[in-house]
Amino acid sequence: MNSARISRTGTKHAVTVAAGALAVIAALSAPAGAEQLSGQTLKDTIAGKRVYLATPFGGEFPLYYKTNGQVTGDGTALGLGQYFAPRETGRWFVQGDQLCQQFPTWYRGKVSCFTLRMTGETSLRWRRDDGYSGRARIDG
Repeated sequence: MNSARISRTGTKHAVTVAAGALAVIAALSAPAGAEQLSGQTLKDTIAGKRVYLATPFGGEFPLYYKTNGQVTGDGTALGLGQYFAPRETGRWFVQGDQLCQQFPTWYRGKVSCFTLRMTGETSLRWRRDDGYSGRARIDG
């Protein structure tokens, strides 16, 4: 009877320790000072800039966010023409705390929205509304 009480107590302690460890890991996965951009700050950070998305191919995919609301992506240098239209111009806009964009054919013309967190002066992490995420850098 006494050993059953110790077993339950030990299990509760293990669960508590595991939950604490997961919280620490989650806190460490977001870089210190990573600021989520939203609203006008997001718009001011992106408008008129090129954002280079890191790709699994080892290169960068540039997106140019023009101040007039157009966004142009060009994957020509990465050889992406064999998979889809390598260059396309669509529109971008800010909705709350998300950067949204829509291209005529990319993503079947659907709107995709992203949250952006600055992780350095010109580096950021993005997460798309479908769960995909990655790194990028901003160049004026």
